[in-house]
Amino acid sequence: MKHHLVLALPFLGLFSCNQTVVQNRVLQNRVDSLETRIAQTYKPGFGEFMSGVQAHHSKLWFAGLNENWKLADFEIQEIKETLEDLQKFDTNRKEIKLLGMIYPAMDSVNRAIERKDPVLFKRSFMLLTKTCNDCHSAAGFEFNVIKIPEASPFSNQDFRSGATK
Repeated sequence: MKHHLVLALPFLGLFSCNQTVVQNRVLQNRVDSLETRIAQTYKPGFGEFMSGVQAHHSKLWFAGLNENWKLADFEIQEIKETLEDLQKFDTNRKEIKLLGMIYPAMDSVNRAIERKDPVLFKRSFMLLTKTCNDCHSAAGFEFNVIKIPEASPFSNQDFRSGATK
């Protein structure tokens, strides 16, 4: 009986190794499939991110103009998040290296919001807008000029602080 067991052990070892190879192949196929699916997943382009920044830039202006500091803080944070997403998802664009120039102007707007200072807010917002245009120029997109909004494109949002309707 011991003799049969000794002869069977190598076959069990081979069977076990073969099963491990098959399991590894199945797992590798799943990994390959998931990598393909991830590569084909929708990712917003640079322009979509920038359009989001432009929308938040506009909302930020009207929130600050109406001294709705909570909304202004929300909008400046949305701009920051969008720029962070842009840096995460569009790493190989040359423009990404220029994004750092925007942060001092955003910090200035943040200080105005924290102080609830409408005069400082307007001055800081003008600096932010100028810095956006400086970045566009440095990136070769000088034709894409951002300005202080004259009218809100968001007619379905009330920018007054505490407004209820």
